[in-house]
Amino acid sequence: MGAARCAARDDPVVRRLFWWIRLVAVLAACVVALVFLRDIRALQSRLSAAAEVTITALGPVSIEVGGRGAPVLAIHGAGGGHDQGRLMAEAFLPDGHRWIAPSRFGYPGSPLPAIPSTAAQADAFAALLDTLGIERAILLAMSGGVPAALQFAQRHPARTQAIILLSLAPYAPLSAEEQELPVPLWLYNALFATDFPLWALLRFSPRALAPMFDARTELLAQMTPDEATFLDAMIAAFLPVTLRRAGLTNEGAAIDPSAAIDLSKIGAPVLIIHARDDRITPFATAQFTAAGIAGAETLYFDTGGHLLLGHHAAIRQRIIDFLASHARPPAN
Repeated sequence: MGAARCAARDDPVVRRLFWWIRLVAVLAACVVALVFLRDIRALQSRLSAAAEVTITALGPVSIEVGGRGAPVLAIHGAGGGHDQGRLMAEAFLPDGHRWIAPSRFGYPGSPLPAIPSTAAQADAFAALLDTLGIERAILLAMSGGVPAALQFAQRHPARTQAIILLSLAPYAPLSAEEQELPVPLWLYNALFATDFPLWALLRFSPRALAPMFDARTELLAQMTPDEATFLDAMIAAFLPVTLRRAGLTNEGAAIDPSAAIDLSKIGAPVLIIHARDDRITPFATAQFTAAGIAGAETLYFDTGGHLLLGHHAAIRQRIIDFLASHARPPAN
């Protein structure tokens, strides 16, 4: 057998075949690399062009702005940025509001400061409002953006008109122990280590990433076309990962005991929206928050997962009613 294998390797036809196979593999790898680099550069360019960097008293903040009317600070979740904040605002806010979607610390266009705590993030938001000439704002926060929103309401109560919280992530004095991620943590780490793995999946099978966003098969079946567009955009908005990695590593600041939030100090009207089957942020966080804030309103769903699929229309209507009651524009 050994002699036969050696003879096969010495055959000129076999040698040429192996050479051609290696050449095709190298050329294919070069093509993939070129397409990858082209796509990432295009994504970086679009991300930069969509936002503006605002220089505040506490440093630069990258923001997207849209709409007209009462100001809303749209605070994105983990792995996001100003682009994810825009998606949230467009999905859940009714007409008649001017939304400002900032990148939190470590996300595209907003560098990490020396002390990147959620309290410091709240103060950075206040400095942003100062720069924009906004006295009071409505806060719309989702998932990992919730701790900073609550800190803002606690530290800057006079500037907080109302608060809308979606799929609440844990924050001190809570911990992340109750979280049961829909896929193993090692898979998140592998996909978000560099841009290539996530790019490859998005290129060839974007919906393969849906479970990582808690968009399970049964939830995909109940979502509307608008929600499907929202899901695909949220998945795509994780690229480039390399521009979001610093922010992702800082998400643990929310459960730092030194950054504990005293919910009894929050006096602004609050609407809490969460699905009981959320596998990324525990439903217990929503219950804890609702119990701790006097007069907090709630909208709970049995299903919907982290992205509240199947319920966006109901959420928008509830937000319309909530803002009509608690955040009327000032009289002229």
